[in-house]
Amino acid sequence: MEANGFLVELPLLAFQAVLLFARLGAAVMLLPGFGEQEVPGPIRLGLGLGLVVLLMPALAPGLPAAPDDAGAAARLIVTEVLVGLWLGGLARLVTTAMAMAGQAVALLLGLAQALVPDPELGGQGTATGRLFSLAAAVVVLGSGLYAIPLRALVESYAVLPVGEPFPAGAGAEAVAAAAADSMALALRLAAPFVLAAVVINVALGLLTRIAPQVQVYFIAVPGQVLAGVALLALVMPALLGAFAEAARDAFLNLPGLR
Repeated sequence: MEANGFLVELPLLAFQAVLLFARLGAAVMLLPGFGEQEVPGPIRLGLGLGLVVLLMPALAPGLPAAPDDAGAAARLIVTEVLVGLWLGGLARLVTTAMAMAGQAVALLLGLAQALVPDPELGGQGTATGRLFSLAAAVVVLGSGLYAIPLRALVESYAVLPVGEPFPAGAGAEAVAAAAADSMALALRLAAPFVLAAVVINVALGLLTRIAPQVQVYFIAVPGQVLAGVALLALVMPALLGAFAEAARDAFLNLPGLR
């Protein structure tokens, strides 16, 4: 009898598992730490399936039954994918600030020509941009901050129940606000290097006026790089601490935790 009951419930369980995976799997592809391009796709897929198995007993009672209309079922799945991508994208924008700060630092240090493949921003990126991207992933994973977006993802089922329409207007506003906050964070992280670049360029300008015969260009390029690398080594611990604090605050403001 129990086997027969399980077979009767199997289509419902399968549909509910697909609904869970649509949101959880889509979010895992973008969440900081888990959704890094360095993490192979099968591992990310396995993480999404593991979350489905782990959360199925707790979330299944709140999931709808499979509709008779195939179109309605497809709309449910597509909406869940959109919600997952939205939540994962909001969290991803936080760590993107580090990549943008690294790009700005490279321009200020004179290292913009040292290009490496950058999956975070796409195409070729600067070496410092790649360094900052990897550092952001290490901070998120090493400090346990990855647990906050995961909790927000689980609790999003109370804020955005399955079957409810996706709030496109509020979602777009949240993405715009998160992008603005990410840009502001990137500028704050790069602020010491902006100040250093201003000081160095002012000093070089004064040197040009005082000693016009000096070949300033041949002094400026290596001097700017050396001073920038030394400043980077000096402020990197404080910079990572500031990023961790800002990331924690941003993660705690994700939908589901507010």
